[in-house]
Amino acid sequence: MTLRFGTDGVRGHADELNDDLVRALGRAAGRVLAGELRGATDRRFVIGRDPRISGSRIEQALVEGLAAEAVGVELVGIAPTPAVAWIAAARLVPAAMISASHNPYHDNGVKFFAAGGLKLSDAEEELLEGELDRILASSPEPARGQAPPLREGTEDLERYELTLVNALEGRTLEGLSVVLDCANGAASGLAPRVFERLGASVTVIHARPDGRNINAGCGSTHPEDLRKAVIAAGADAGLAFDGDADRVLAVDELGELVDGDHLIALCAIDLRERGRLRHDTVVVTVMSNLGLRLAMREHGIEVVETQVGDRYVLEALEAGGFALGGEQSGHVIFRDLATTGDGILTGVHLLDVVARARRPLSSLAAEVMTTLPQVLRNVRVARRDPAIIEAVADEVAAVEAALGERGRVLVRPSGTEPLVRVMVEADDRGVAEEAARRLVAAVERTART
Repeated sequence: MTLRFGTDGVRGHADELNDDLVRALGRAAGRVLAGELRGATDRRFVIGRDPRISGSRIEQALVEGLAAEAVGVELVGIAPTPAVAWIAAARLVPAAMISASHNPYHDNGVKFFAAGGLKLSDAEEELLEGELDRILASSPEPARGQAPPLREGTEDLERYELTLVNALEGRTLEGLSVVLDCANGAASGLAPRVFERLGASVTVIHARPDGRNINAGCGSTHPEDLRKAVIAAGADAGLAFDGDADRVLAVDELGELVDGDHLIALCAIDLRERGRLRHDTVVVTVMSNLGLRLAMREHGIEVVETQVGDRYVLEALEAGGFALGGEQSGHVIFRDLATTGDGILTGVHLLDVVARARRPLSSLAAEVMTTLPQVLRNVRVARRDPAIIEAVADEVAAVEAALGERGRVLVRPSGTEPLVRVMVEADDRGVAEEAARRLVAAVERTART
Protein backbone atom coordinates (compact mmCIF):
# COMPACT_ATOMS: atom_id res chain seq x y z
CA MET A 1 0.00 0.00 0.00
CA THR A 2 1.10 3.58 -0.65
CA LEU A 3 -0.32 6.85 0.62
CA ARG A 4 -2.24 9.45 -1.38
CA PHE A 5 -3.13 12.98 -0.39
CA GLY A 6 -6.75 14.09 -0.18
CA THR A 7 -8.09 17.58 0.31
CA ASP A 8 -6.35 17.83 3.69
CA GLY A 9 -3.30 15.58 3.78
CA VAL A 10 -3.21 11.81 4.26
CA ARG A 11 -6.08 10.26 6.18
CA GLY A 12 -7.51 6.79 6.79
CA HIS A 13 -7.90 4.01 9.32
CA ALA A 14 -5.01 4.21 11.77
CA ASP A 15 -4.00 0.60 11.02
CA GLU A 16 -3.40 1.57 7.40
CA LEU A 17 -0.83 4.11 8.60
CA ASN A 18 1.59 1.40 9.67
CA ASP A 19 5.05 2.24 10.97
CA ASP A 20 6.91 1.43 7.75
CA LEU A 21 4.63 3.65 5.69
CA VAL A 22 4.83 6.53 8.15
CA ARG A 23 8.62 6.26 8.40
CA ALA A 24 8.81 6.45 4.62
CA LEU A 25 6.46 9.44 4.70
CA GLY A 26 8.75 11.08 7.25
CA ARG A 27 11.77 10.52 5.01
CA ALA A 28 9.91 11.95 2.01
CA ALA A 29 8.79 14.98 4.01
CA GLY A 30 12.32 15.48 5.29
CA ARG A 31 13.67 15.57 1.75
CA VAL A 32 10.91 17.62 0.12
CA LEU A 33 10.04 20.07 2.88
CA ALA A 34 13.17 20.29 5.03
CA GLY A 35 15.96 18.75 2.99
CA GLU A 36 17.95 18.97 -0.18
CA LEU A 37 14.92 19.19 -2.46
CA ARG A 38 14.01 22.50 -0.81
CA GLY A 39 17.56 23.74 -0.41
CA ALA A 40 16.94 24.05 3.33
CA THR A 41 19.73 25.08 5.65
CA ASP A 42 17.78 24.82 8.92
CA ARG A 43 16.82 21.15 8.77
CA ARG A 44 14.12 21.17 11.41
CA PHE A 45 10.49 20.09 11.62
CA VAL A 46 7.61 20.73 14.04
CA ILE A 47 5.17 17.93 14.91
CA GLY A 48 1.90 18.12 16.86
CA ARG A 49 -0.95 15.67 17.35
CA ASP A 50 -4.46 15.37 18.69
CA PRO A 51 -5.24 12.97 21.59
CA ARG A 52 -6.39 9.90 19.65
CA ILE A 53 -4.79 6.67 20.82
CA SER A 54 -2.79 6.01 17.64
CA GLY A 55 -1.19 9.44 17.66
CA SER A 56 1.91 8.69 19.72
CA ARG A 57 2.79 5.63 17.60
CA ILE A 58 2.47 7.57 14.35
CA GLU A 59 4.43 10.45 15.87
CA GLN A 60 7.30 8.12 16.76
CA ALA A 61 7.43 6.60 13.28
CA LEU A 62 7.33 10.05 11.68
CA VAL A 63 10.18 11.22 13.92
CA GLU A 64 12.24 8.17 12.95
CA GLY A 65 11.71 8.90 9.26
CA LEU A 66 12.72 12.53 9.65
CA ALA A 67 15.74 11.60 11.78
CA ALA A 68 16.91 9.24 9.03
CA GLU A 69 17.18 12.34 6.84
CA ALA A 70 19.11 14.22 9.55
CA VAL A 71 16.13 16.46 10.26
CA GLY A 72 15.68 17.67 13.84
CA VAL A 73 12.20 17.64 15.36
CA GLU A 74 10.37 19.87 17.81
CA LEU A 75 7.53 17.96 19.45
CA VAL A 76 4.70 20.19 20.68
CA GLY A 77 2.63 17.23 21.90
CA ILE A 78 -1.15 17.51 21.95
CA ALA A 79 -2.03 20.78 20.27
CA PRO A 80 -4.60 22.25 17.86
CA THR A 81 -3.74 22.18 14.18
CA PRO A 82 -3.65 26.00 14.00
CA ALA A 83 -1.14 26.05 16.87
CA VAL A 84 1.20 23.81 14.89
CA ALA A 85 0.76 26.00 11.81
CA TRP A 86 1.44 29.12 13.91
CA ILE A 87 4.68 27.65 15.25
CA ALA A 88 5.74 26.72 11.71
CA ALA A 89 5.08 30.31 10.66
CA ALA A 90 6.89 31.79 13.63
CA ARG A 91 9.96 29.57 13.20
CA LEU A 92 9.90 29.49 9.39
CA VAL A 93 10.17 25.69 9.41
CA PRO A 94 7.84 22.99 8.02
CA ALA A 95 5.46 21.08 10.26
CA ALA A 96 3.18 18.06 10.48
CA MET A 97 -0.07 17.61 12.37
CA ILE A 98 -1.14 14.07 13.22
CA SER A 99 -4.92 14.11 13.25
CA ALA A 100 -8.02 12.88 11.44
CA SER A 101 -9.86 16.09 12.30
CA HIS A 102 -13.57 15.34 12.88
CA ASN A 103 -13.28 11.60 12.14
CA PRO A 104 -13.72 8.95 14.88
CA TYR A 105 -10.77 7.82 16.98
CA HIS A 106 -9.94 4.74 14.91
CA ASP A 107 -8.95 6.99 11.99
CA ASN A 108 -5.85 9.12 11.85
CA GLY A 109 -3.86 11.13 9.38
CA VAL A 110 -0.95 13.46 8.72
CA LYS A 111 -1.26 16.92 7.24
CA PHE A 112 1.78 18.97 6.40
CA PHE A 113 2.62 22.65 6.44
CA ALA A 114 5.42 24.17 4.42
CA ALA A 115 7.98 26.42 6.08
CA GLY A 116 5.99 29.49 7.10
CA GLY A 117 2.85 27.60 8.13
CA LEU A 118 1.03 27.37 4.80
CA LYS A 119 -0.66 24.16 3.66
CA LEU A 120 0.98 22.42 0.74
CA SER A 121 -0.01 23.29 -2.80
CA ASP A 122 -1.09 20.61 -5.25
CA ALA A 123 2.37 20.75 -6.83
CA GLU A 124 4.10 20.28 -3.47
CA GLU A 125 1.85 17.35 -2.63
CA GLU A 126 2.64 15.71 -5.98
CA LEU A 127 6.36 16.15 -5.31
CA LEU A 128 5.97 14.62 -1.85
CA GLU A 129 3.96 11.69 -3.24
CA GLY A 130 6.57 11.08 -5.92
CA GLU A 131 9.39 11.02 -3.38
CA LEU A 132 7.38 8.69 -1.13
CA ASP A 133 6.83 6.28 -4.03
CA ARG A 134 10.56 6.23 -4.77
CA ILE A 135 11.39 5.47 -1.14
CA LEU A 136 8.83 2.67 -0.90
CA ALA A 137 10.02 1.13 -4.16
CA SER A 138 13.69 1.05 -3.11
CA SER A 139 15.46 -1.25 -0.71
CA PRO A 140 15.98 0.12 2.81
CA GLU A 141 18.22 3.18 2.68
CA PRO A 142 20.84 4.11 5.26
CA ALA A 143 20.36 7.08 7.52
CA ARG A 144 21.81 10.29 6.09
CA GLY A 145 23.53 11.55 9.21
CA GLN A 146 22.93 12.47 12.80
CA ALA A 147 19.73 14.42 13.47
CA PRO A 148 19.71 17.17 16.07
CA PRO A 149 18.12 16.09 19.37
CA LEU A 150 14.38 16.25 19.92
CA ARG A 151 13.10 19.49 21.39
CA GLU A 152 9.93 20.03 23.39
CA GLY A 153 7.79 22.92 22.18
CA THR A 154 5.81 23.92 25.27
CA GLU A 155 7.11 27.50 25.18
CA ASP A 156 5.88 27.89 21.62
CA LEU A 157 2.41 26.71 22.66
CA GLU A 158 2.38 29.31 25.41
CA ARG A 159 3.27 32.01 22.87
CA TYR A 160 0.47 30.81 20.59
CA GLU A 161 -1.98 31.02 23.50
CA LEU A 162 -0.86 34.58 24.19
CA THR A 163 -1.38 35.44 20.51
CA LEU A 164 -5.01 34.35 20.78
CA VAL A 165 -5.52 36.51 23.86
CA ASN A 166 -3.81 39.49 22.21
CA ALA A 167 -6.03 39.18 19.11
CA LEU A 168 -8.55 41.45 20.87
CA GLU A 169 -5.95 44.21 21.25
CA GLY A 170 -6.65 44.76 24.91
CA ARG A 171 -10.42 44.25 24.79
CA THR A 172 -11.94 41.58 27.02
CA LEU A 173 -14.97 39.31 27.09
CA GLU A 174 -15.94 40.28 30.60
CA GLY A 175 -19.66 39.97 31.24
CA LEU A 176 -20.13 37.18 28.70
CA SER A 177 -20.73 33.54 29.56
CA VAL A 178 -19.79 30.77 27.13
CA VAL A 179 -19.97 26.99 27.00
CA LEU A 180 -17.08 25.26 25.23
CA ASP A 181 -17.46 21.80 23.70
CA CYS A 182 -13.88 20.69 23.13
CA ALA A 183 -14.79 17.40 21.37
CA ASN A 184 -12.44 15.55 23.76
CA GLY A 185 -9.81 16.75 21.35
CA ALA A 186 -6.82 19.02 20.93
CA ALA A 187 -8.56 22.13 22.30
CA SER A 188 -9.43 20.53 25.65
CA GLY A 189 -6.69 22.21 27.66
CA LEU A 190 -5.96 25.35 25.69
CA ALA A 191 -9.39 26.73 24.72
CA PRO A 192 -10.75 27.10 28.28
CA ARG A 193 -7.57 28.94 29.34
CA VAL A 194 -7.86 31.42 26.46
CA PHE A 195 -11.47 32.39 27.20
CA GLU A 196 -10.85 32.56 30.93
CA ARG A 197 -7.85 34.86 30.36
CA LEU A 198 -10.13 37.08 28.27
CA GLY A 199 -12.51 37.43 31.20
CA ALA A 200 -15.43 35.27 30.04
CA SER A 201 -17.35 33.02 32.40
CA VAL A 202 -16.54 29.57 31.01
CA THR A 203 -18.33 26.23 31.25
CA VAL A 204 -16.53 23.31 29.63
CA ILE A 205 -17.94 20.02 28.34
CA HIS A 206 -16.31 17.08 26.55
CA ALA A 207 -12.78 18.07 27.54
CA ARG A 208 -11.49 14.80 29.04
CA PRO A 209 -9.79 12.97 26.16
CA ASP A 210 -8.96 9.31 26.72
CA GLY A 211 -7.68 8.50 23.23
CA ARG A 212 -10.95 6.94 22.12
CA ASN A 213 -13.65 9.52 22.86
CA ILE A 214 -12.51 12.23 20.45
CA ASN A 215 -15.51 13.51 18.41
CA ALA A 216 -17.69 10.78 19.97
CA GLY A 217 -21.17 12.30 20.10
CA CYS A 218 -19.69 15.74 20.69
CA GLY A 219 -17.92 18.66 19.07
CA SER A 220 -18.79 20.44 15.85
CA THR A 221 -20.25 17.33 14.20
CA HIS A 222 -22.53 16.59 17.16
CA PRO A 223 -23.56 19.87 18.85
CA GLU A 224 -26.63 18.42 20.60
CA ASP A 225 -25.01 18.37 24.06
CA LEU A 226 -23.74 21.90 23.59
CA ARG A 227 -27.19 23.20 22.72
CA LYS A 228 -28.59 21.67 25.91
CA ALA A 229 -25.68 22.94 28.01
CA VAL A 230 -26.04 26.52 26.76
CA ILE A 231 -29.72 26.58 27.69
CA ALA A 232 -29.09 24.90 31.06
CA ALA A 233 -26.35 27.38 31.95
CA GLY A 234 -28.22 30.41 30.60
CA ALA A 235 -25.05 31.19 28.65
CA ASP A 236 -24.66 33.89 26.02
CA ALA A 237 -23.19 31.45 23.50
CA GLY A 238 -21.62 28.07 22.95
CA LEU A 239 -18.67 27.04 20.80
CA ALA A 240 -18.18 23.53 19.39
CA PHE A 241 -14.70 22.65 18.12
CA ASP A 242 -13.73 19.61 16.11
CA GLY A 243 -11.02 17.16 17.15
CA ASP A 244 -8.06 19.24 16.00
CA ALA A 245 -9.74 22.62 16.64
CA ASP A 246 -9.21 24.09 13.20
CA ARG A 247 -12.92 24.74 12.90
CA VAL A 248 -15.81 25.79 15.10
CA LEU A 249 -19.58 26.10 15.03
CA ALA A 250 -21.51 28.29 17.45
CA VAL A 251 -24.76 28.01 19.38
CA ASP A 252 -26.72 31.12 20.34
CA GLU A 253 -28.31 31.78 23.73
CA LEU A 254 -31.51 30.06 22.58
CA GLY A 255 -29.66 26.87 21.71
CA GLU A 256 -29.87 27.40 17.95
CA LEU A 257 -26.94 26.51 15.72
CA VAL A 258 -24.92 29.30 14.07
CA ASP A 259 -23.02 27.77 11.15
CA GLY A 260 -19.84 28.79 9.37
CA ASP A 261 -21.63 30.97 6.83
CA HIS A 262 -23.13 33.08 9.62
CA LEU A 263 -19.76 33.28 11.39
CA ILE A 264 -18.10 34.49 8.19
CA ALA A 265 -20.88 37.02 7.53
CA LEU A 266 -20.77 38.44 11.06
CA CYS A 267 -16.98 38.75 11.05
CA ALA A 268 -16.81 40.15 7.50
CA ILE A 269 -19.27 42.93 8.26
CA ASP A 270 -17.53 43.73 11.53
CA LEU A 271 -14.10 43.88 9.88
CA ARG A 272 -15.44 46.10 7.10
CA GLU A 273 -17.02 48.49 9.58
CA ARG A 274 -13.65 48.76 11.31
CA GLY A 275 -11.75 49.24 8.05
CA ARG A 276 -9.96 45.90 8.30
CA LEU A 277 -11.57 43.88 5.51
CA ARG A 278 -8.94 44.37 2.84
CA HIS A 279 -10.39 45.17 -0.58
CA ASP A 280 -13.87 44.76 0.98
CA THR A 281 -13.73 41.12 -0.09
CA VAL A 282 -14.38 37.75 1.53
CA VAL A 283 -13.41 34.31 0.18
CA VAL A 284 -15.81 31.35 0.41
CA THR A 285 -16.21 27.95 -1.27
CA VAL A 286 -18.83 26.84 -3.76
CA MET A 287 -20.77 25.21 -0.89
CA SER A 288 -21.46 28.46 0.97
CA ASN A 289 -25.16 29.30 1.00
CA LEU A 290 -26.58 31.82 -1.45
CA GLY A 291 -27.91 33.70 1.56
CA LEU A 292 -24.32 34.58 2.49
CA ARG A 293 -23.64 35.93 -0.98
CA LEU A 294 -26.81 38.04 -0.92
CA ALA A 295 -25.92 39.38 2.53
CA MET A 296 -22.43 40.35 1.40
CA ARG A 297 -23.86 42.14 -1.63
CA GLU A 298 -26.17 44.17 0.61
CA HIS A 299 -23.18 45.32 2.65
CA GLY A 300 -20.99 46.18 -0.34
CA ILE A 301 -18.67 43.19 0.16
CA GLU A 302 -17.33 41.28 -2.83
CA VAL A 303 -17.27 37.46 -2.76
CA VAL A 304 -14.49 35.34 -4.26
CA GLU A 305 -15.43 31.68 -4.71
CA THR A 306 -13.14 28.63 -4.58
CA GLN A 307 -13.52 24.87 -4.73
CA VAL A 308 -14.16 22.98 -1.48
CA GLY A 309 -11.20 22.89 0.91
CA ASP A 310 -9.78 25.49 3.25
CA ARG A 311 -6.39 25.32 1.54
CA TYR A 312 -8.05 26.65 -1.62
CA VAL A 313 -9.57 29.43 0.45
CA LEU A 314 -6.10 30.27 1.72
CA GLU A 315 -4.65 30.25 -1.79
CA ALA A 316 -7.28 32.79 -2.86
CA LEU A 317 -6.60 34.91 0.22
CA GLU A 318 -2.89 34.93 -0.61
CA ALA A 319 -3.42 35.65 -4.30
CA GLY A 320 -5.78 38.57 -3.69
CA GLY A 321 -4.29 39.96 -0.51
CA PHE A 322 -7.60 39.47 1.32
CA ALA A 323 -8.12 39.24 5.07
CA LEU A 324 -11.00 36.80 5.65
CA GLY A 325 -12.30 33.58 4.17
CA GLY A 326 -13.80 30.28 5.17
CA GLU A 327 -16.19 27.40 4.76
CA GLN A 328 -19.73 26.61 5.85
CA SER A 329 -18.28 23.81 7.99
CA GLY A 330 -16.65 26.35 10.30
CA HIS A 331 -13.12 26.62 8.90
CA VAL A 332 -12.54 30.37 9.09
CA ILE A 333 -9.20 31.98 8.25
CA PHE A 334 -8.23 35.39 9.61
CA ARG A 335 -5.24 35.86 7.34
CA ASP A 336 -3.76 38.78 9.26
CA LEU A 337 -3.42 36.51 12.30
CA ALA A 338 -3.25 32.93 11.04
CA THR A 339 -2.22 30.74 8.12
CA THR A 340 -5.06 28.23 8.48
CA GLY A 341 -8.54 27.82 9.94
CA ASP A 342 -8.50 28.39 13.69
CA GLY A 343 -11.57 27.47 15.73
CA ILE A 344 -10.44 29.15 18.94
CA LEU A 345 -9.45 32.37 17.17
CA THR A 346 -12.78 32.41 15.33
CA GLY A 347 -14.65 31.92 18.60
CA VAL A 348 -12.72 34.77 20.20
CA HIS A 349 -13.63 37.10 17.33
CA LEU A 350 -17.27 36.04 17.38
CA LEU A 351 -17.68 36.74 21.09
CA ASP A 352 -15.86 40.03 20.66
CA VAL A 353 -18.52 41.02 18.08
CA VAL A 354 -21.25 40.05 20.56
CA ALA A 355 -19.59 41.95 23.41
CA ARG A 356 -19.15 45.16 21.42
CA ALA A 357 -22.65 45.00 19.92
CA ARG A 358 -24.20 44.39 23.36
CA ARG A 359 -26.88 42.34 21.65
CA PRO A 360 -27.76 38.63 21.81
CA LEU A 361 -26.06 36.35 19.30
CA SER A 362 -29.46 35.12 18.11
CA SER A 363 -30.41 38.66 17.10
CA LEU A 364 -27.11 39.34 15.35
CA ALA A 365 -27.18 36.03 13.44
CA ALA A 366 -30.77 36.47 12.30
CA GLU A 367 -30.10 40.00 11.13
CA VAL A 368 -26.89 39.34 9.22
CA MET A 369 -28.23 36.75 6.77
CA THR A 370 -31.04 34.35 5.95
CA THR A 371 -30.07 30.82 4.97
CA LEU A 372 -31.91 29.89 1.79
CA PRO A 373 -33.35 26.36 1.46
CA GLN A 374 -30.76 23.99 0.01
CA VAL A 375 -31.50 20.67 -1.68
CA LEU A 376 -28.68 18.16 -2.15
CA ARG A 377 -28.91 15.03 -4.28
CA ASN A 378 -26.29 12.39 -5.16
CA VAL A 379 -26.62 10.59 -8.48
CA ARG A 380 -24.68 7.34 -8.77
CA VAL A 381 -22.96 6.83 -12.11
CA ALA A 382 -20.96 3.96 -13.58
CA ARG A 383 -17.68 5.86 -13.36
CA ARG A 384 -16.31 9.27 -12.53
CA ASP A 385 -16.49 11.04 -15.89
CA PRO A 386 -16.19 14.84 -16.25
CA ALA A 387 -17.94 14.55 -19.61
CA ILE A 388 -21.23 14.01 -17.77
CA ILE A 389 -20.98 17.51 -16.29
CA GLU A 390 -20.27 18.99 -19.71
CA ALA A 391 -23.22 17.12 -21.23
CA VAL A 392 -25.76 18.60 -18.79
CA ALA A 393 -24.38 22.16 -19.03
CA ASP A 394 -27.32 23.41 -21.10
CA GLU A 395 -29.84 22.01 -18.63
CA VAL A 396 -27.94 23.60 -15.75
CA ALA A 397 -27.94 26.96 -17.56
CA ALA A 398 -31.70 26.71 -18.15
CA VAL A 399 -32.38 26.00 -14.48
CA GLU A 400 -30.11 28.86 -13.40
CA ALA A 401 -31.94 31.24 -15.72
CA ALA A 402 -35.30 30.16 -14.30
CA LEU A 403 -34.12 30.68 -10.71
CA GLY A 404 -32.58 34.09 -11.37
CA GLU A 405 -30.70 35.97 -8.66
CA ARG A 406 -32.66 34.27 -5.88
CA GLY A 407 -31.37 30.81 -6.73
CA ARG A 408 -28.15 28.92 -7.33
CA VAL A 409 -27.11 25.61 -8.91
CA LEU A 410 -24.01 23.49 -8.44
CA VAL A 411 -23.49 20.21 -10.29
CA ARG A 412 -20.10 18.60 -9.72
CA PRO A 413 -18.47 15.17 -9.68
CA SER A 414 -17.52 13.64 -6.35
CA GLY A 415 -13.80 13.68 -5.74
CA THR A 416 -13.82 10.21 -4.17
CA GLU A 417 -16.83 8.22 -5.43
CA PRO A 418 -18.65 7.51 -8.73
CA LEU A 419 -21.26 10.14 -7.92
CA VAL A 420 -22.48 13.40 -9.39
CA ARG A 421 -23.53 15.84 -6.69
CA VAL A 422 -26.46 18.14 -7.44
CA MET A 423 -27.11 21.15 -5.22
CA VAL A 424 -29.91 23.70 -5.70
CA GLU A 425 -30.69 26.72 -3.54
CA ALA A 426 -33.77 28.91 -3.87
CA ASP A 427 -35.88 31.13 -1.66
CA ASP A 428 -38.68 28.57 -1.90
CA ARG A 429 -38.00 24.92 -0.96
CA GLY A 430 -40.57 23.60 -3.42
CA VAL A 431 -38.88 25.43 -6.27
CA ALA A 432 -35.49 24.07 -5.19
CA GLU A 433 -36.87 20.51 -4.99
CA GLU A 434 -38.35 20.71 -8.49
CA ALA A 435 -35.15 22.15 -9.95
CA ALA A 436 -33.10 19.41 -8.31
CA ARG A 437 -35.41 16.69 -9.73
CA ARG A 438 -34.99 18.20 -13.19
CA LEU A 439 -31.21 18.18 -12.94
CA VAL A 440 -31.03 14.67 -11.44
CA ALA A 441 -33.12 13.37 -14.37
CA ALA A 442 -30.76 15.07 -16.83
CA VAL A 443 -27.70 13.51 -15.19
CA GLU A 444 -29.34 10.06 -15.14
CA ARG A 445 -30.26 10.31 -18.84
CA THR A 446 -26.74 11.33 -19.74
CA ALA A 447 -25.15 8.61 -17.62
CA ARG A 448 -27.22 5.93 -19.42
CA THR A 449 -26.11 6.98 -22.88
